[in-house]
Amino acid sequence: MSETRTRVANYVADYPGVHFNELVRSLDLAPGQVQHHIRRLVDADAVVREEIYGQTHYYPPEFDAWERGALALFRRETTRDVLGYLLEHGDSNPSEVVDAVGIARSTLEWHLGHLTERDVVRKERDLRNRVTLTLARPEATARLLDAVSPSLPERFVDRFTRLVDTFLEG
Repeated sequence: MSETRTRVANYVADYPGVHFNELVRSLDLAPGQVQHHIRRLVDADAVVREEIYGQTHYYPPEFDAWERGALALFRRETTRDVLGYLLEHGDSNPSEVVDAVGIARSTLEWHLGHLTERDVVRKERDLRNRVTLTLARPEATARLLDAVSPSLPERFVDRFTRLVDTFLEG
């Protein structure tokens, strides 16, 4: 394997769920170079390519479908904050999470839509139809959260969304 291909494979192993553009930026390679090497790695089953919610992510082959979907979501700072709260405080109602994380209810619901679709979080309803948020796989969630380190652009997008939320609430 070439030195460049090894660098790409190692980066994917170190940052599972990485996006194509992040590979280009972080490795300081031309997009065509990354495209060539990532294609070869995918063809050799050394890297898994998966499109999730309109973005292409790359993973080491040992990650299963649930882990790949979860990692794609965990790349967002707000999602990580929501999950961190649930890991620390256990089952919670949405209002508690909104207040603790400092986001609008609509933003929480947007993130919960993806988290419930990927079976990371479950919405459980009681007899009076009140919602409680529960982690479906808390141990696996905690382990995968440790593997995610967001890129600077991802953090800016999340923080901009929070800023807009505060203006809309006011």
